[in-house]
Amino acid sequence: MGAGAMGEIKHLVVVKFKEGVVIEEIIKGMEKLVTEVDLVKSFEWGQDTEGPEMLTQGFTHSFSMTFDKKEDYAAFQSHPNHVEYSATFSAAIEKIVVLCFPYVRVKPTAG
Repeated sequence: MGAGAMGEIKHLVVVKFKEGVVIEEIIKGMEKLVTEVDLVKSFEWGQDTEGPEMLTQGFTHSFSMTFDKKEDYAAFQSHPNHVEYSATFSAAIEKIVVLCFPYVRVKPTAG
């Protein structure tokens, strides 16, 4: 079985930011957070560039974190740095979708 078979957890957040939000500052804050908290195994983010409005529904950015196990994700949720940053992040969000799941990698990355 591929990555994720050992209980790794993926935390996926898709957001629509409020108008006037300086998105670069929000992203810098998130990058700082994930580098300060060792529980986060990996972090990726991206901005939609090609989705038609009918499909994106105004959502523009996605953020993905990987954790070794469910317990690490739970510990991250209550970590003081995460709790502090969450207030800033939440204030910038108009709409949000959050999924947290054990994942199955069907096609491993090349390398």
